[in-house]
Amino acid sequence: MAYGAAPAQPQPEGRLAYKWKVLISVIFGIFMIILDTTVVNVAFQTIRREYNTSLNNAQWIISIYTLALGIATPLSGFLADRFGIKRMYVGGLAAFVFGSLLCGLAPTISSSIWLLVAARAVQGFGGGIAQPLGSALLFSTFPPKEQGTALGIFGIALVVAPALGPIMGGLLVDQGVWRWIFFINIPIGIVGVFLASRFLRERRPERIPALDPLGLVTAVVGFGSVLYAASVAADQGWGAANVLLWFAVGGVSLVAFAIVELFVAKEPLLNLRLFGNSTFLTASLIGYVTVIGLFGAEFLLPVYLQALRGRTALQTGFILLPLALTSGVITPLAGRLYDRIGPRMLITTGFALLAINTWQLSKIQADTPIATLLMLLALRGAALGLTVQTTFATALAAVPRQALARGSSLINGTRFVVQSLGVAILATVLASALSPAVKAQSRQFQEQAGQRAASAPFGLCETPGVPADQNVPPGVPAVARAQALAGVQQACRENLVGFERTYLLTFYVALAAVVIGLFMPGWPFRWAGRGAAGEAPPTPAAH
Repeated sequence: MAYGAAPAQPQPEGRLAYKWKVLISVIFGIFMIILDTTVVNVAFQTIRREYNTSLNNAQWIISIYTLALGIATPLSGFLADRFGIKRMYVGGLAAFVFGSLLCGLAPTISSSIWLLVAARAVQGFGGGIAQPLGSALLFSTFPPKEQGTALGIFGIALVVAPALGPIMGGLLVDQGVWRWIFFINIPIGIVGVFLASRFLRERRPERIPALDPLGLVTAVVGFGSVLYAASVAADQGWGAANVLLWFAVGGVSLVAFAIVELFVAKEPLLNLRLFGNSTFLTASLIGYVTVIGLFGAEFLLPVYLQALRGRTALQTGFILLPLALTSGVITPLAGRLYDRIGPRMLITTGFALLAINTWQLSKIQADTPIATLLMLLALRGAALGLTVQTTFATALAAVPRQALARGSSLINGTRFVVQSLGVAILATVLASALSPAVKAQSRQFQEQAGQRAASAPFGLCETPGVPADQNVPPGVPAVARAQALAGVQQACRENLVGFERTYLLTFYVALAAVVIGLFMPGWPFRWAGRGAAGEAPPTPAAH
């Protein structure tokens, strides 16, 4: 099986090799985009309170970003082929920075919440263009024997940024300067745009690809509808008319999209025939399992720590930090091993570790020591470091070099949909353990959290510094404290059952990934790498 190209032709390097300039440029830009995905979540209740708006309206601040990311990502490969990968990558970063500026400047009156939502859409669209193109730039620049190493180093940004988001967001919110969760992107983004404009070389397409209008329309409607339905399914219920309608629209549109791309379009927007390559297909399947088993489940621990254990957003960020630290160490090491032995052992080892770790997390209780959680998170970070970039690198390795931008947009776009669906499914499993009375109580607590100061944390199972027999929400009258305490304790028990069920589901997902991983190439069999194809990649023209 051929995996790509022979070593790249030598290029004038100056003081720093061009490949390292590309890596530095891409890390700066993508770090900013990924950081924003978690930093905003921490400030959600504060923003809602500032705009004095309903929970449903405020939810669009997060949902529209997800929608814009999911819609833009499948388009990124086509836009790069048509207008140039450097131009679109820089344009995507610039759009993200501009959207961040608009978010920070949005006035805080109730009706202007939609200005903030619109600015978040600009952010998401820019990020959806830039993120997949960053990976394609790395893969097309580094020689075959170093591509795993490059993606491994790049992977540090992918795992550290989400961990720093809650810490930075918590610090800014606690200091009363929530707007800086958006303004902080601007200096980072400006540096990213400058470096990319200065360092990257444009690779102009040999010919301008034709527009695929049917593919474009069906992709936008399909991806957008499915992502929207997934974002509201856990809250409204999978049987809700609104959810079923949008899933139906999305499903029909995606089927139509597949038919158009496979049988109608002369130049498809996304090359679905890449799934005919067994390595690409297997690596993509494991990648989907990865985002469900790892990222899909990562929303659980912040909920556990904040809703059940009463930790603040900042404290939660520090508790989650070991996951980023260990994955940040393991990811580049895994990249080097990938170059030497291939993906099989890395993936099977990583998912075996993940399965053990997830089983342990399914047993956490209301009084599980924080030190135990720190250890479990460190182990989970090691599993993440072994698997996430490894599956991505293996899938891209099976893509012809001239199709890297399209291949990266296909992988990222489909992973994004699977991740959104996975989170929605896990949230539903968690909610299924809750009785109607506890659900109503949770909604009441959520409404109260949007009205009171963020400095008054409360946990269903534990509130630090509050005796267990007095653990009731702030503001409960003395005559109602006994009834409130009984309700809180029941909610704690039901939520713990939900967490156990949800982690058990991801445990079985991890076991499935171990089995699929055995079909990947690599040690103990021969690992040819991308160099097996014998195709010398062209040198990007200076721009």
